[in-house]
Amino acid sequence: MQITRRDFLNGVAISVAAGLVPSALLRAEPALQHKALYYPPALTGLRGSHDGSFENAHALGRGGKHFDISSAKLAGEYDLVVVGAGISGLAAALFYQQLHGADSRILILDNHDDFGGHAKRNEFTVDDKMILAYGGSESLQSPRSIWSERALGVIRDLGVDLDRLEAHFDLDFYPDLGLSRGVYFDRANFGVDKVVSGSPTRKVADDIPPARMNARSYQDFINDFPLPEDERKALIRLHVEQVDYLSGMSVEEKVSWCDRNSYTTFLKDKVGLAESAIRYFQQQTNDFQAVGIDATSVTDARLCGLPGIEGLGLPPMDEEAQAELDDPYIFHFPDGNATLARLLVRRLIPHVAPPGTTMEDVQLAVFDYSKLDQDSAPVRLRLNSTVVQAANIEEAGKALVDVGYVREGTLSRVRARHVVMAGYNMMIPYIVPEMPQEQKDALAQNVKLPLVYTKVVIRNWRAFQKLGVHDVYCPTAPFCEIKLDFPVSMGGYEHPRDPDKPIGLHMIMVPTLPGSGLSARDQARKGRAYLLGTPFDVFERQVREQLQGMLGSAGFDHERDIAEITVNRWAHGYSYFANGLFDDEDEVERIIDQARKPIGNITIANSDSDWNPYVHAAIDQAWRAVGELTGKEA
Repeated sequence: MQITRRDFLNGVAISVAAGLVPSALLRAEPALQHKALYYPPALTGLRGSHDGSFENAHALGRGGKHFDISSAKLAGEYDLVVVGAGISGLAAALFYQQLHGADSRILILDNHDDFGGHAKRNEFTVDDKMILAYGGSESLQSPRSIWSERALGVIRDLGVDLDRLEAHFDLDFYPDLGLSRGVYFDRANFGVDKVVSGSPTRKVADDIPPARMNARSYQDFINDFPLPEDERKALIRLHVEQVDYLSGMSVEEKVSWCDRNSYTTFLKDKVGLAESAIRYFQQQTNDFQAVGIDATSVTDARLCGLPGIEGLGLPPMDEEAQAELDDPYIFHFPDGNATLARLLVRRLIPHVAPPGTTMEDVQLAVFDYSKLDQDSAPVRLRLNSTVVQAANIEEAGKALVDVGYVREGTLSRVRARHVVMAGYNMMIPYIVPEMPQEQKDALAQNVKLPLVYTKVVIRNWRAFQKLGVHDVYCPTAPFCEIKLDFPVSMGGYEHPRDPDKPIGLHMIMVPTLPGSGLSARDQARKGRAYLLGTPFDVFERQVREQLQGMLGSAGFDHERDIAEITVNRWAHGYSYFANGLFDDEDEVERIIDQARKPIGNITIANSDSDWNPYVHAAIDQAWRAVGELTGKEA
């Protein structure tokens, strides 16, 4: 059975309102008729970097196209134009409004058909049951340890209470069912399709308490692997014995060696593992680092809690890194950080949503997208609008900025006192060509890391229960991790509790090139090309084949049991962050400072400007950018 709606949905927006999307896209999906006519969260198929969201940007960047915005009629004047409706762009609009007054005229432009950027909301309705899911930005990372007071103040002001958010996460849900983490060995790489349950391996920022993992000993767990006995013994030793694999080196020499060598090199040359045993670790860094172990330094592998490093006698990790590793990963909304985006939009444009003041009352709220962009509102949010140029000008002695954007194939121009660029760093040099070449070069260093968050709704999850797992690591399959969704209930939304009822799966793919020897940036470029060139039916086939191989022995039938598939393709995913194998720490700081310098009345926000892919960084950078415009820097 195929997903019958993919050819027509394929990630495009639905509307019958004139001027919202091209007329070729004015087609209605029956399952959405109970919602507002334009309601992107309920779309399935290919989402994220969906078709229609990137073509004009690619024409400007890769294609070298020039847009003459001076030829476009001036269509509006604003106090602030924000380029990008992600968390950073929305936060910048809020900060500006707070500093300049609620009557400030603000226009937010975004190239996607929905707001939130990577904080993407996915909604499904299966068997009359709503399933909420996150299509991108997942959870709040260590908010009690590493967030600034500024960022904490924003979410508190929006109605987010960390104590209540923590309480909404049912820590005991999967442990009480006797479920554990497991590993899936696929037939193509290990000669057999096999799920091994009872993993004792902790995750980075784990959401399962250590005493509730339903884990086996490493000996019992690894001895179930489909590997030769000598390789199993070597893996057990690596996990349970603290060995100094760099003995004979000084502490300084060890630190230097770990900075300059990959975890693959460490396992091969220092630990002495065989290739098939090394293969077991290949994708363990994919989700956290967005590269495999061959492009992850031993130092960075330590941040992921990988084995064999504790016995080296290295200096302690800094407090922030230790917090990211140890703090529980439980500050999660049912739709991920899309809740923050919705809270920000509700604050900026109140009439778009039912009245409310808390994080709970926004969960089931249906936003009226037709009210995002109204003439009478002080804040307007315009979707499907790709900014192609921002230029400082002077008129009657006033410094202003002209902003040109393409919507429905039409070039439009607006003017603003101030502009905040809150999109991708690598696009800004093309949009703001007047900036110095040194700054363009610095911005280009943030090559965003591609990834795919695929959401699959299955009609029941008895196969997971039979196999005894809720979260499965896949060393060599296309999707490196497959897990039942986080057990969070809030605001009238109830996490599925009955194994005979539908539930959402989260499937992670990071398109890396293991063994290529390429840098993280080059792997990201090639991975991005792969994602943009891959149609939905290929992703669908990969989903079905991997789930069938993993769950088939427990009675799963992909044709019968898969209800919906949404592929959130992020060709430009995580902000690039310093990689110990390829970046010099001091040089990184210089590049960051150079890249985010203001250009006249244009400033730069986004998480890219901090080389930090977390939501709190996006908020902090929004405050800095607005402060640069107003002289009220943090």
